[in-house]
Amino acid sequence: MDAPIKGDVFLFEGFRLDRRTGRLDRQDRPGVFAKAAIGARALDVLGVLVERAGEITPKNEIIAAVWPKMSVEGGNLTVQIAALRRVLDQGRLEGSCIQTVARRGYRFVLPVTRVEAVPGLVATTLQEGAQPVPRLSIVVLPFANLSGDPGQEYFADGITDDLTTDLSRIDESFVIARSAAFAYKGKSIDVKQVSRELGVRYVLEGSVRRSGGCIRINVQLIDGETGGHLWAERLDTDRRNLAEAEDEITSRLARTLNLQLVEVVGRRIESEKRIDPDARDLAMCGWAWFYRPRSPANLQEAQEHFERALKVDPRSIEAKVGIATVCISRLLGGWSCSLTEDQARAEGLLVEVLARDPNRSMAHHAMGMLRRSQNRLQGAQLALQRALALNPNDAGAIYQLGLVFMYQGQPGAAITQIEKAIRLSPRDHLVSAMYYGLGRCLVFLGRMELAIELFDRVRMTDPRHWDNRVWLAGALGLTGDNERARAELAEAKLLNPEIDTLARWRTYQPWITYPEYEALRGKTLYVGLRAAGMPEK
Repeated sequence: MDAPIKGDVFLFEGFRLDRRTGRLDRQDRPGVFAKAAIGARALDVLGVLVERAGEITPKNEIIAAVWPKMSVEGGNLTVQIAALRRVLDQGRLEGSCIQTVARRGYRFVLPVTRVEAVPGLVATTLQEGAQPVPRLSIVVLPFANLSGDPGQEYFADGITDDLTTDLSRIDESFVIARSAAFAYKGKSIDVKQVSRELGVRYVLEGSVRRSGGCIRINVQLIDGETGGHLWAERLDTDRRNLAEAEDEITSRLARTLNLQLVEVVGRRIESEKRIDPDARDLAMCGWAWFYRPRSPANLQEAQEHFERALKVDPRSIEAKVGIATVCISRLLGGWSCSLTEDQARAEGLLVEVLARDPNRSMAHHAMGMLRRSQNRLQGAQLALQRALALNPNDAGAIYQLGLVFMYQGQPGAAITQIEKAIRLSPRDHLVSAMYYGLGRCLVFLGRMELAIELFDRVRMTDPRHWDNRVWLAGALGLTGDNERARAELAEAKLLNPEIDTLARWRTYQPWITYPEYEALRGKTLYVGLRAAGMPEK
């Protein structure tokens, strides 16, 4: 099969596919197109199909073009075809525009018009006002192979492929497809020129160096307008299994980049001080505040931005998910003024969002947190597992799933999830909470020395985390270090004088009514707190 022709624009029944930028636009009204929400890999599949519109394209040829030098199961192609049909067939009455030909392949049945792409197409489109450059737009350039072994090229390409796919899962993101990015492979490039040509704000470039069993990845996030470096990271792994190494590296990079991009875009929006920011800008600022270290003040700033976004655009899904997530986070953090009101508002917003967009991973994540606050652990588990099926790199959802297992009385299963969340996002804004959760599970398993080490780490990071000090006092009491246990308990009482007895401790979080969890606390924590001098009533 011939290589796809890059640089052409294809028009078909209300859509425009630009192979140069890897972008699919839907026609809203004559002459005006808006970006269609579709993953980068699905766009590559679509590019192969429209190149041979009206012909049967064998599955193996599609896989070879979209996943070169990779061993991929046919199910991956089926998933991408289904994603394309959801977008392209919306509102169609006469069957799918992608026809399945049994035991042979697929055929794109719509008439396609090819328009020669010209230099500056993206800039021309912007001047016409059809579609501004998306705030969170990025291209992942092919990673350079510095191993000195051409046989390792496939590994560097695999990192690039997977990272492109993972970043495309970020809500409101615009990620240039692999087919367009690989046009720059092996070339000496000017990052600012690449940014202009592809119509993106940010460029990610990196390198892979493998020596024996050690692999080192270097990445840089670059401002496409100025060429300035915004963020850099180095990751090392000594995994011998290359598939596992690739999965670990791309998962960590995707999660870290998600947080970094939201923070960078949020700062950029606020620095512009626009008089009339649109809903997307306000929502992006809301997420930037939300991903800062957890505190009542930061959550309040996040909610104010989300509320403003919802006022500008009452249909904004991002604003609704943001408000719901803030309400639940405030509730679970012990900062809610009304548990029932926060639960009711979050429930209403999330039900509405998921009715419109059942594949919104963050909405399922928030629903899992909500169900946990309602003592509906099975529902919480199902919602979080759905969130992770849609976005496997959501460290927060992995951590929340670990908490669900802990509250179900399964500390061993909880540790597996929480440790995975920490490995995935070691600089996460929730990492202190993750250590706190991990420490509680270790107490239940009788591993007091490591639990105390983790509680001490949380104490150093967040000295006002009073309930962490209570658990630290309990763990110390269980080891017989009653003097230090009493000192930590006294510090906890200074931070929160209302919680001075075991009876009040049991009821300060009214949603924690899980019998299995309470049984574990009774056998461990309460024994240690009694030794530290905490009275029953």
